[in-house]
Amino acid sequence: MHALLATIASLPLPAEACRVFHGRGGLHPGCEQWSLDFYPPVWLLTSFAPVTDDELAQIGQALATRWAELAPGQPLNWVFQHRDEFRVQNRLMAGSVPSPHLVSEHGARYEVHLLRGQNHGLFLDMAAGRQWVQRWAQAHPRGRVLNLFAYTCAFSVVARLAGAGSVLNFDMAKGPLAQGQRNHELNGVQEGTAFMPHDIFSSWGKITRRGPYDLVIADPPSYQKGSFVATKDYARLVRRLPDLIAPGGHALLALNAPELGPAFLLDLVQQEAPMFNLVERVANPASFADADEDRALKVLVFERATSSR
Repeated sequence: MHALLATIASLPLPAEACRVFHGRGGLHPGCEQWSLDFYPPVWLLTSFAPVTDDELAQIGQALATRWAELAPGQPLNWVFQHRDEFRVQNRLMAGSVPSPHLVSEHGARYEVHLLRGQNHGLFLDMAAGRQWVQRWAQAHPRGRVLNLFAYTCAFSVVARLAGAGSVLNFDMAKGPLAQGQRNHELNGVQEGTAFMPHDIFSSWGKITRRGPYDLVIADPPSYQKGSFVATKDYARLVRRLPDLIAPGGHALLALNAPELGPAFLLDLVQQEAPMFNLVERVANPASFADADEDRALKVLVFERATSSR
């Protein structure tokens, strides 16, 4: 736990939502269970292994000491989340959490929820992917975007703010999609967006009829029973790309499964959609550095050839 405590002792005060300690990247031996995020004005500590009361007390004291230096007179707000394969527990340890809790990232605003569920409404590790979409939309004004597994629609918000003409958001979970609509309202980009609370694999006809698209974004769960299992379902998704994307268009495909390296996606695209060529792997944020990049989040960008070979 030494590396985590040392990081807390020298923390700067972030202006936006971000990760400040990423033990799961394997660069801090003995701290693999820990991550620390800042969703202003609340710190979120997450452990993926059992924790003692003494460990939590040490971390809480470290946060209190550093916070007194960073924001004298301001209350310390922090939440602890314990996660394992069976359940998730969220606990307010000190202070309070705003309601609604709004955070910002690169000029966009999002609503987050730190005290309920496993996920909080904004995946911080995808910050670089959102920046890529922002740059793409700036370079393709009025571009048409399809956002699959949209969750709370952060990609859509960024695309519309940067000038994309339209975004169609698909996700079978109605709750996160409704939060996505609120995110669009927060940013004043309600127009040009649509929200479809449907199972993607049952809706290809509806999706295809609204195309073709200039950019398709797919950020599915790696394993979610009844929804998406990467080893089985990603091929079904990639197989549809030629029907969805116009020549010269792009696909941003994400995979957050440590056991599957980038070769998994590269091979799938070569087999199922060979007219798409790899453009780049988007580098993950420095705060999510990993000892083994093959295990880290994979965000690959492909472009459809404008003519057959």
